[in-house]
Amino acid sequence: MPTVSHQRAAELHELAAQAHRIASAHHGEEDHETGHELSKHALEHANKAYQMSLEAHWESGNTATSKS
Repeated sequence: MPTVSHQRAAELHELAAQAHRIASAHHGEEDHETGHELSKHALEHANKAYQMSLEAHWESGNTATSKS
């Protein structure tokens, strides 16, 4: 069963993906300054998602072992 941490990690992954898509569109329209800023936001979301995924994985491992 997904935990709140898993759900939050998934939301952050989706935010990162959306920011990457929007940044790509701006780069394609030759708006490189905005594209670059959005790429930085995408990276921030991706890093947060990664950290949240690690936390969720750690929590689910502890939950599994504590139930034994």
